[in-house]
Amino acid sequence: MYIPHFNAMDDPDEVRRFVESVGSAEIVTVGADGTPVATLLPILWSADGATVIAHMARANPHWREIADGSPCLAIVAGAQAYISPAWYAAKAEHGRVVPTWNYSAVHLTGTVRVHDDPDWTREAVTALTDRHEQPREEPWAVTDAPSTYIDKNLKAIVGLELTVARVEAKAKLSQNRSAADQAGVVAGLRAEGGSPAVADAMDL
Repeated sequence: MYIPHFNAMDDPDEVRRFVESVGSAEIVTVGADGTPVATLLPILWSADGATVIAHMARANPHWREIADGSPCLAIVAGAQAYISPAWYAAKAEHGRVVPTWNYSAVHLTGTVRVHDDPDWTREAVTALTDRHEQPREEPWAVTDAPSTYIDKNLKAIVGLELTVARVEAKAKLSQNRSAADQAGVVAGLRAEGGSPAVADAMDL
């Protein structure tokens, strides 16, 4: 990932909060014929940052093209928005402005293996469910469903485990613009129905 220094997310805690807030990633691998293949999946990043777990529908041919230990990229994409040059204070000053695109993203790169094992996938599904149900007043648990029903559903999925070798994180939020230009972008996003999430991220 190309990351100018002013766009780098350097704080590991910030990166983790971002990944957890998104909760999903495009899992990208390359098949035997050299063609990239991607599937959007819910993910869970381990506390030590070493692994990412996910599960995929058995009916999805993607997993059959994944050789154990093959390279993998997990793209965690946050809110994004078109930025009009009309929002910059600099437009009125000298007019030397152009459009851009603001976004935040984390790339987790490493190697991946498939787990075609109901015990492993049960643990993965349980961990993912617990993560997302935890904030609820009455969290749903995998054990709330009949065991035969869960067993049947587990047969319809396979697990994925990404061993993370590199973490790259970028927040492109007009940090290279003046404070007046940044304020104009935030106001423009809020007034013209752009992405409120991008405006919120810039307005922190």
